[in-house]
Amino acid sequence: MVESSDLMIEANGLSKYYGPFIATEDVTFSVPKGEIAAFLGPNGAGKSTTMKLLTGFLTPSAGEARIGGFNMAEDRIKASEFIGYLPENGPLYNETTPEGLLKYIGQARGLAKSKLKERLEYVVKKCSLEDVWGKQIGKLSRGYRQRVGMAHALLHDPQVLILDEPTSGLDPNQTYQVRELIRELGKTKTILLSTHILSEVEAVCDRIILINRGRVVLDGTVEDMHEVSGNMEESFRQLTASGS
Repeated sequence: MVESSDLMIEANGLSKYYGPFIATEDVTFSVPKGEIAAFLGPNGAGKSTTMKLLTGFLTPSAGEARIGGFNMAEDRIKASEFIGYLPENGPLYNETTPEGLLKYIGQARGLAKSKLKERLEYVVKKCSLEDVWGKQIGKLSRGYRQRVGMAHALLHDPQVLILDEPTSGLDPNQTYQVRELIRELGKTKTILLSTHILSEVEAVCDRIILINRGRVVLDGTVEDMHEVSGNMEESFRQLTASGS
């Protein structure tokens, strides 16, 4: 049994309503230290909304989100120190460079000069940004922009990573590099990974949380997902079919 002190990500009855529209309802799960959990679901299922609730970008209509034991509604600044968040199509400052942006972010987070230098060297290498370090972000390809976003999420060495489609827009070689990076990071960090690529889930994840129509319909291992129908794709279809 996982001790509550080991839980790094907690969604407790998270619900978000927009008038009569239900974006998420009673979403409940937790992710302990050192686990890589896949967060799956069809388009419009509530994945991105849940991630925004967990990271404090949205306020829940009901329920609570905790990161590192801190309630996002009450201790957002403290909780944010634990989080590295890569949103899908996250906004970047197009007129600056990866170097300029990441230096600014590091200074805004209060990283000491020596620590910032160390972390910049780390993310440049891990996210393969050497060739575009001094180029304007607005002129970069989607794949490079995604890697700048990943570097942003990793810069302050957070204990928790919440990644929304981290391999979106990457070519096969870049996708492989990011998967290897996620595997490496998963040895010391807690990761919640949203993706549509089921082979990616099998390659890097310890566990699956599947959401459909704003509600969790499966929370278990990769093997549990397989057991629904024998393979990942068919299990996904069955669990997210109309009326599930």
